[in-house]
Amino acid sequence: MSKVAVSLKIDVSKIDKARLFKGKKGTYLDAQVFIELDEQDQYGNNGMITQAVSKEEKDQGVNGNILGNCKIFWREQAQQTQPAPVQQPQSAPAQPAQPAPGFDDFDDDVPF
Repeated sequence: MSKVAVSLKIDVSKIDKARLFKGKKGTYLDAQVFIELDEQDQYGNNGMITQAVSKEEKDQGVNGNILGNCKIFWREQAQQTQPAPVQQPQSAPAQPAQPAPGFDDFDDDVPF
């Protein structure tokens, strides 16, 4: 398992306030973050943040507002418990496969 920490920059003026909802402890916004773990754009960002829309709206082609960007600023690679990869021919150096982190294996042990 590996972990990443990301910083977010959100343009609050782009939030569709009609989509905010009241909860027991405050007013909430549903948002989604799309992160490219291994690539950055021309500004050093790894992804974007969008305001969430309902499934029905998605089915109709409605997209949530793009609210901002995210950037990976910390990454921890877990120790591999898998056997070492098979040796490649000497013309191509062997590269250990890194497990792809998924949403399901992320836990709340963030270093800040």
